Amino acid sequence: MAMSNIKAVFQSDIQKLWEKVTFVLDYPSWRSDLSRIEILNEKQFMEYNKKGYATIFTVTVTKPCRQWEFDMENGNIIGHWKGVFTQKGRYTEIDFTEDVTAKRFFIKPFLKAYLKKQQAQFVLDLKNALL
Repeated sequence: MAMSNIKAVFQSDIQKLWEKVTFVLDYPSWRSDLSRIEILNEKQFMEYNKKGYATIFTVTVTKPCRQWEFDMENGNIIGHWKGVFTQKGRYTEIDFTEDVTAKRFFIKPFLKAYLKKQQAQFVLDLKNALL
């Protein structure tokens, strides 16, 4: 099991930031790591990375402009993601935590570094999308 957390502050209204993060159909337009999104039903969506590898996400908690959580799974990992949004004056803080277990033993040594890299890229892409 690997856990990774990232916090960032944006000069953005919480509503705008919430919509950018939770409107998954728009992800391919601003996330540099994705090729497409497929909506499976009201609680599930599938992300495809640039190489076509799919990860399924099942939304478990939605508290608008406060908290969003989902379970995720693909052939290599299974885990849970939690995002907390906090308005701080003119700024909004995000606090994203991933708790992931590798399904394949050879992935375990690299999992935490991979999660850190993915989180940093998400935040960078999000900052660029909000400009």
